[in-house]
Amino acid sequence: MKKKFNDIYKGKTVLVTGHTGFKGSWISIWLHEMGAKVVGYSLDPYTEKDNFVLSNLSEKIIDIRGDVRDKNKLSEVFEKYEPEVVFHLAAQPLVRLSYDIPVETYEINVMGTINIMEEIKKCSKTKIGILITTDKCYENKEQIWGYRENEPMGGYDPYSSSKGACEIAINSWRNSFFNPKDYENHGKSIASVRAGNVIGGGDWAKDRIIPDCIRSLENNGIIEIRMPKAIRPWEHVLEPLSGYLLLGQKMLESPKEYCEGWNFGPNLDAIVPVWEVATKVTEYYGSGILKDSSNPKSLHEANLLLLDITKARVKLGWEPTLTIYDSISLTTDWYKRYKNEDVYKLCLEQIEKFIGYGHI
Repeated sequence: MKKKFNDIYKGKTVLVTGHTGFKGSWISIWLHEMGAKVVGYSLDPYTEKDNFVLSNLSEKIIDIRGDVRDKNKLSEVFEKYEPEVVFHLAAQPLVRLSYDIPVETYEINVMGTINIMEEIKKCSKTKIGILITTDKCYENKEQIWGYRENEPMGGYDPYSSSKGACEIAINSWRNSFFNPKDYENHGKSIASVRAGNVIGGGDWAKDRIIPDCIRSLENNGIIEIRMPKAIRPWEHVLEPLSGYLLLGQKMLESPKEYCEGWNFGPNLDAIVPVWEVATKVTEYYGSGILKDSSNPKSLHEANLLLLDITKARVKLGWEPTLTIYDSISLTTDWYKRYKNEDVYKLCLEQIEKFIGYGHI
């Protein structure tokens, strides 16, 4: 693994909540390879084919099973491991599922985040907290320009609104307990980060376009597309993760400067309809038939959602470099190879390839 981010994570204890999940597994692998002591805290993985399971990540990091709603267990973890940096990714991340379990979605996403911030506040060794929300935290007016970090939070469905509520809570805790003006007294710096529609290998969640495509392809079935015209800001998982890691570096180096909200979205060429993404998946995979299964009576989901990433470009020097086709190609490549190869090595290969694009 090439040395990146000024070796800032080497030797540091880093807590990753949601490490068994899609994004959590990838950032845990990356941190481990950079020499961090990774402590993972999460529920069980979603399936036996998840990236976390297939990469045997539990053998390489400290793997703890726990719920972010469990304040006592969280306290035990913070007291025992005293993480210097926290990446909080644990969440109920699905829009359609949030209609079925709205209360649990709020409990996990809002109170779980508050519980993490309370532990950051109590643990003297914890200096940095990066709290992952979503692009759906904004009050979506389906406008044709991207949302900036200072625009109103909102959300139509329980998932999106819970993440908007998370952002309001994070801002409140930052003002009340982690105010940069009082940094010399508390010694803490927290930030929130929002990404677009993230794709990549090892994701098997329901109602996401790539996992839906792969499941159908592996079963030789027709790929049914429920919102073919919906436009999303697609990005490979390593794009926003590189932003989170860069932000963590900047916060460790200058903790009073970067403790705010950040968007990490793709370039404009990656903002395309769902149907185009699915078409490219079948092209790169080498098979597959698409079917328009849109239903005007289905549950509400946003049709258009874009992020403005000017702030990250100007203030962090971060920008995405993968095209939409690079992202889909990398993703499809993982799914074509995972059954027959060492998945941890496959992930490392893709991280190295990503770094080779000159991104970081």
